Amino acid sequence: MARKHLGQNFLFDPSILLNIIRSANLSDTDTVLEIGPGPGRLTRLLAERVKKVIAIELDPYLYHKLTEELKDCNNIDLVLGDALNYPFERIDRFKVVANIPYYITTPIIFRLIDARRSVESMTLTIQKEVAERIVAGPGTKDYGVLSIMVQFRAEPELMFIIPKEAFKPVPKVDSAVIHMRLRKYPAVSVQDEALFTRVVKTAFSQRRKTLSNSLKAFRDIKDILIHAGIDPQRRPETLSIAEFAILSDILSTADQ
Repeated sequence: MARKHLGQNFLFDPSILLNIIRSANLSDTDTVLEIGPGPGRLTRLLAERVKKVIAIELDPYLYHKLTEELKDCNNIDLVLGDALNYPFERIDRFKVVANIPYYITTPIIFRLIDARRSVESMTLTIQKEVAERIVAGPGTKDYGVLSIMVQFRAEPELMFIIPKEAFKPVPKVDSAVIHMRLRKYPAVSVQDEALFTRVVKTAFSQRRKTLSNSLKAFRDIKDILIHAGIDPQRRPETLSIAEFAILSDILSTADQ
C-alpha cells in the first residue's frame, strides 16, 4: 500500500515505464541511480538494460519487500535511506532515472546538480507544472528562478506527459518526464556565481515589479541596468540567462 506522507504514487503501465527508459538514453555500460523504486517494476527493467542499478528507498517496508522480489537480480544495489543525504559524489559516473515524490522534487534536483561531477544526466518523472517551469524560456509565465538555475547547469527537455490516472493511488495533477543533461560548464560565464544567484532570486522576489524596483536593494541599480544595456522598466521574466549574467558581472565589478 502506498504511503501518502511519503508522496508515494506508483506507475505500473509497462509501456510508460519503457518510454521513461528510452528517454534516459541508457547503455549496457551505465550505472543508474533510481530514487524511490517503490514496487520495483522500473528497477527490474533498468537492471535488464544497464551494468548496475543503485536504488535508494526511504520506506523500510518497501525496502525489505524489494530485497526479496529482486534477489534474482545480481546487478541491483538496494539502499535503505534518504536520497537527500546520499553521498552521490562517491559514485564515479552515473545517470539518474526516478519517479520523484512531489514534495522533494526541487531539493533533489539541486542536490544532484551539486553532485554534477558524478551525475551525467537525470531522467525524472515529476509534477507537470514543475517540469514546465524548468524548461520555460524568457517572456513566458512559467519562466523564473527554477528555470534559470536549472538551465544554468543543465540542458532540460520535457519528453512526455503522464496523465494522473496512470498512477496508483491517483494524484491530483498530471506528471511529466523530463530529461536533463548536466553541462560540463555553465550555460553562461559569471564572475561570481553566488552574486548571480542572488541577483536572479532578488529580481523574481517581486516578479510583477520592474527591475529598477525589484533590484533596488543593489545601489545605483538604474545606472547599472542602463550600463548593462537593459531597460530599467523591464520585468525580470523578460531577461535571458545571459542578460542576468551581464548584470551580475557589472554589479560584481562595481562592488570591487
